[in-house]
Amino acid sequence: MLDTLDQLINEVSGFLWTYLVIAFLVAAGLYFTLRTRLVQLLDLPEMLRVLRHGITGHRPKGKEISSFQAFCISTASRVGTGNIAGIAIAITLGGPGAIFWMWLIALIGAATGFIESTLAQIYKVPYREGGYHGGPAYYISNALGQPWVAAVFAVLISITFSLTYNSVQSNTITHAIVGAFGLQDLLGGYENVIVGLTICVFASMVIFGGAHRIARVTEVMVPIMAIIYLLIAAVILVMHLDMVPATLALVFSSAFHPEQAVAGGIGAVILTGVKRGLFSNEAGEGSVPNAAACAVTSHPVKQGLIQAFGVFLDTLIICTASAVIVLLSGQYEVGGELTGINLVQQSLTSQLGSWAGYFMTFTITLFAFSSIIGNYYYGEVNIGYLNKRPEVLAAFRVVVVGMIFFGSYASLSLVWDLADLFMALLTITNLYAIVRLSKYAFRALEDYRAQKRGGVREPRFDPSCLPDQRGIAAWGHEQEYLGNSRD
Repeated sequence: MLDTLDQLINEVSGFLWTYLVIAFLVAAGLYFTLRTRLVQLLDLPEMLRVLRHGITGHRPKGKEISSFQAFCISTASRVGTGNIAGIAIAITLGGPGAIFWMWLIALIGAATGFIESTLAQIYKVPYREGGYHGGPAYYISNALGQPWVAAVFAVLISITFSLTYNSVQSNTITHAIVGAFGLQDLLGGYENVIVGLTICVFASMVIFGGAHRIARVTEVMVPIMAIIYLLIAAVILVMHLDMVPATLALVFSSAFHPEQAVAGGIGAVILTGVKRGLFSNEAGEGSVPNAAACAVTSHPVKQGLIQAFGVFLDTLIICTASAVIVLLSGQYEVGGELTGINLVQQSLTSQLGSWAGYFMTFTITLFAFSSIIGNYYYGEVNIGYLNKRPEVLAAFRVVVVGMIFFGSYASLSLVWDLADLFMALLTITNLYAIVRLSKYAFRALEDYRAQKRGGVREPRFDPSCLPDQRGIAAWGHEQEYLGNSRD
């Protein structure tokens, strides 16, 4: 039965990606790039400045969440199995050329990420007890005036991230731990169940604590795990410096002239690179805006810039680190059976010794667990949009934990195919909304740049700069709250 379901899911997902999603993503990304006058490139120094200021500037009070904490929540969701196992899968299915298309979609997608996160900040909604929430469901309902589309999006993202994606994360953690420690020989067939239950216990301790606990946990976990992983990739890069030119040439040549082992030719290479790139950086998918909306900041564009940088951090830096580990090892085989986290573990072990396999298990566990936390938060925000009763949220949390357990023993192909299908549906819905609302993000960017040219170091947002203030609920309160703060 699961094989039949997997086949049906794969066929529907393949149709959507081949004929709709890629074209929509690229067209929207290019449009946003041109209309923002290359915001993802020309404003890169400002991204770094704003991110640094988010760390050292205004600190939140009570249930408030800082711009850096919001960045960490979104990065926790982004930086997971897609950055490690997903890259290995992309290379196995599409060859080294898939990495090029992954880079390209990140470069284009950074502009899309800027637009959706800026919109989320403009149309965020304050909590009574302090803090903010928002995201696509809110700007679709409040700004577009289409609550039924917002409801569809809220359902889709809750299923996609909190349920389907979290199954992918727990699946990867389980396979990494069982494979690294040889538990299949020790626990008599119950190893996946035991590991899955352990993941559920730790995940429950965080997600039942709410958004503020999620922010505190991810603020600590994300920088540590990213730095450790990048250091390991840097060591491998230095060890094989002589191979780097040839490897880069292979990536670019395979992008347009794929190896014969790639079934489907160049179309399969592009499709694989784009899908894995989007799964990793989430630009245009409508997930990151849910985190962006919760930040306290003086201007929506600030959070838009921070989240656009997140696309670069995720794909151009962390995903590239995974590609370095796999490609320089020579352990991969296009179309081969060794793939996912097991390929990354084998690649590390072959270059650094047996200890590296255990290190990789620790790293993927941190990455994937942080994603479980971030993914859950997206569901919480959107379940709150659909129904604010506490018992509904409690029931949702129980279902999330159940899906984490399901992912620990489900087949690898089924959980990834489910992720691809729901990712396609989610992306189509969100792109429809942000294309229609993008004029407000463009105007906010113009206002921000004008203030910077006028010598204002930290621009402040006045909703009157927009041609239409419908759906704006937070910004009078925001300015009053910030008052004389340094943000």
